[in-house]
This record gives sequence, structure tokens and C-alpha cells, in this order.
Amino acid sequence: MAQIKFCGLGGMGDNGKNLYILEINKKIIVLDAGLQHPSGDLLGVDAIVPDISYLVSRKEDIVGVFLSHAHDKHIGALPMLLSRIKTKIYGTDFTIEVARDFLGDNKMNHYDYEFEVIKFNTIIKFEDFAVEYFPTTHSVPLSGGIVIYTEDGAFVYATDFTFDQNVNKYYKSDFHKLAKISDYGVLALLCESSGAANVGHSNINVNIKKLLRKILNQAEGRVIVGMYSTELLNIQMIIDEAIRAGKKVSIIGRKAQRLVNIGERMGYIDIPEDSLVNLKFIDGDNSNEFNDVVFLVTGERHEPFFMLQRMGKGYDRLIKLIESDTVVFMCPPLIGTEKIAAKTYNVLCKIGVEIVKIDKKLLSKFHASSEDIKLMYSIIKPKYIIPVNGEYKYQLAQRELAKEYGYKDNEIFSLDNGEVITFDKGIKTKFHDTVENGSIMVDGTFESNINDKVIKERELLSQDGFVLIIANLNGETREMLNKPEIVSRGFIYMKDNEDIIKEIEIIYQLETEKQFKRDYINWKEYKDNIRYQVQRYLYNKTKRKPIVIPVIIDNKKEAICEII
Repeated sequence: MAQIKFCGLGGMGDNGKNLYILEINKKIIVLDAGLQHPSGDLLGVDAIVPDISYLVSRKEDIVGVFLSHAHDKHIGALPMLLSRIKTKIYGTDFTIEVARDFLGDNKMNHYDYEFEVIKFNTIIKFEDFAVEYFPTTHSVPLSGGIVIYTEDGAFVYATDFTFDQNVNKYYKSDFHKLAKISDYGVLALLCESSGAANVGHSNINVNIKKLLRKILNQAEGRVIVGMYSTELLNIQMIIDEAIRAGKKVSIIGRKAQRLVNIGERMGYIDIPEDSLVNLKFIDGDNSNEFNDVVFLVTGERHEPFFMLQRMGKGYDRLIKLIESDTVVFMCPPLIGTEKIAAKTYNVLCKIGVEIVKIDKKLLSKFHASSEDIKLMYSIIKPKYIIPVNGEYKYQLAQRELAKEYGYKDNEIFSLDNGEVITFDKGIKTKFHDTVENGSIMVDGTFESNINDKVIKERELLSQDGFVLIIANLNGETREMLNKPEIVSRGFIYMKDNEDIIKEIEIIYQLETEKQFKRDYINWKEYKDNIRYQVQRYLYNKTKRKPIVIPVIIDNKKEAICEII
């Protein structure tokens, strides 16, 4: 009999950042290693990843990282994890190829790391357990659920899935395999929650293809389609409909281009020869105004809207929107992108382009809705339910679904990040133990980690700007060598606020004279006092709080003072 522990370092109450730990007799399996895309208020933050300090402390016990599919929310933290932990990475061939490409994009040589490509129905055996992948339906090919067989029953990790059968073979779920897993006996289902609040089944609405055909056939000018780069199933649908209408395709967006290139090279994306157009920069001889080309403007979260805004304003180097264009939005605004979407619509309306916003009801949902989740319960018959992958309100929505289905409160476990649940001999024995967890904000590279103080300073800079006070003195003779130079950015217009500038000069002079009267100059205290007195004055005068940075240069010493 086994002792089994489960917890999430991310993904519990998060929109992304999926990283889960299954510990079986002291050996650790890591399920996914994803990032979370930041909201607009996290200025300059490129990604949020889980704090893996606990994993680092247990790195000798890790047998591998098992990736479910090729989306950033599930593979995006790999560069950070592999830089600190040496372990094998498992996944289907498309997932592994995208993961390798992602490492290369982060200046990491993927040949330095150990990857193992797994085929569906291949069992990877370890001492006390075995692991197997099964096909699931999602927006990228060869997406997989993961089953971990233990002597006390199976753990099934089912993330980002639907049961839609209107897809090609690279995207189809395997009901037969799920039934076989059920026959083994499922101890716990780790089931995604992102779509738990959606009623019904998630599937492709056949009317979307009819609508696209109508748009492509009736458009007199260019057709530009805004969409998300991670939805390869939708990208393939646009490609198919464009070719059906006798048009070629151009993909704009670095990430989508790379994913499509990988998929095409591996045979999972089908683009007929000579149907893909590579655009040249706009110049005096080239405007890229090809009416026989469908332009796919792709990106993540806000990026399709931002790119279309730029095209509408004439700043883009590839496309300048004109009145005869038709712009199709297949990217409904996500939470936090509503403002930029509204601004984009406004920019395009001024140009006079025809705007087609595809109804959300027609677009594919790539996460399990309520009836999909219940169907999963019905097929595999788990003893316990653990909602994962979703904001906490969606985890609670799945909890209610499980209760409606017939599970009792003590058979459903809603966890926070770091919260551990323990099973002994197939029975839940402990709950609410915790391990070290948290979030790391990535700024530029995965080697960087910025904290809340930096974010707060960026917020202040974006709202109230800064004031720089630059002055020269001789610390040895106690002499001020010049009047301070006052520089303001994002705070006040200097020429219209001479009284404020003079008052800052007076504060500097008074604080300098105080220091000159001492036996020695305490540089840190000196600058702190200038900063405090200037900030207090500026707030009383303007009710604003700019960042104040004193830069005092002692010309008798080579130590050009640091900015504190």
C-alpha cells in the first residue's frame, strides 16, 4: 500500500500557472509547469510563474515532469524549472517540440536537457507506479490527459479538455481508453475547472464555418482576422475556409507563425503548397493590399487588439487598414482586455472598415463545460474529486457540479496553492498541510524576479512621475559647488512651476547646511532627509506623490553617490 500526497504550486485559484505535485512513497511526479499572463496593472511584468522552492528542496526525489499540452499556461515555466532542477521532461511529440522551441526562445539549448516523447497508450513504469497518456480534445494537436497508476488506484489528470468529436484525429478524445482506466479503478480525478460555470457541452458550432464562408465570399476588399495564437484548431479552420474560397493565407504574429511551422513540419497543420504568403514591409512600391489573401492577425490576450489598433493608425510595417477592408474578430475580449478591445473597435470605426465580431456562442470553447465534466465523472467513476486549473470561483463551480452529480462534501477537495492532501491505503487521511508556495514575477528573463515594491514604484511612476535632484558639492571643504539641477518627468511642466522648483532648491540648501555642521556627512541620512522633505512639500502643494531621487555628487571623492 502506498502513501500518496497531492498539492498544487500553481493552478489552484489561478488562471494559468499550472504546476501540480503527486508524491508516491517519497517519489515526486510534476504535472505541467506553466506560467500566468499578467494583468495590465502589473507594469513591465512579462509572466508570473510558481515559486518552486519546495521542489528545489526535494529535487533528488523528482522522477520527471509530465506535460499535458503545448500551451504557455502548462509549459511556460519550464525555463525557470530546468534552470534549477535537472530532470526528464515527458510529453507527446508536438508538445515536446514546442517546449524545445520555447527553451530556445529563452536562450537555452534544448540539447542540454533530457526530453522523452511519449505515444498514447505507452506505459512508463517506475518502481511504485506507472504513467500513461490518453488523447483529449483541445485547441492544439496531441493534447493529453495523464493517468498515474498506483496500487491503491489511479490518479487521472484531466486538464483543458472537451469531448467534441467534430475535429480531426489529432484532436480527438479516446472514450475507449477512458473506459479502460475506469476498469482499473480511479482513486482521484484532478479535473480542470476553467469552464465549469458554462452550461452544456463545449463543441464547435457548425454555423461558424457557414458564417466564415459568407464573409470570405462577399468581401470585396481584404479580409483581416483577429484571433488568438494558441488556438491552432481555429487557425486550421480559417486556413481551410480561405483555400475553399480561392484565397491564400498570411499569418502575422511571431508565436502563431512558429506554432504553425512546427505543426506543418510534423504533419499536424495542413497548408497546401504555395498557399502561405510571407509579407514584405510596406514601402513606396509595396502596400500589401492583396484581395486574394486572408490575413491572420494573431497574439495572446491583448496582442491581436493592439496589433489591429496599430494597423488602423498606420503605424504597422505590414498592414495599413483602409476603408474597403473587412476585419473579423474571432478573439472575444478576455478578462482584463475589455478596455483595449473597446478602443480597438473605436479606432477601426473611424477608418470605416467593416467590422464583424463573431458571437461567443459560435466560437469553440476549448475547456470542459458542466456536462463535459459530468460525462468525465460518468466514464471514469473516481472515488474523489479534486478541482484544479481555474480561478477559485470556478473550482467552487465544479464542486457544486460534483455535488449535483452525487458526490458528498467529504469526497470533493477544493485546495489552495501549497495545500497538501494525503491518502493512505486509498483513504484520505490528512488535509490542510502546506508546503512553501507563492508567485514569481518575471521581468525580461526567467532569471529575474521583481517584488511588490518594484511594481508599486512603477505604478507611482506611471501615475505621478518622478523628480530628480542633481547637485555637486565638496564634502571636505563643506562647500556647495552649484545650484541643484531639478529634472521632472511625468509630474509637472518645469517652466510653469518655477515656485515649486525654487522651494525644492531651498529644501536642498537647508538639508545640506545641516549636514555641513556635523563632524562627518552621513550620505544615506542626507539623501533620505532630502527625499522625505521634498516629497512632503510636493504632496502638500500638489496632492501628488512623485518618486523623488536625490543624486548628490561629492567632487572630492570618486564615489558618485548611489540613487537610493
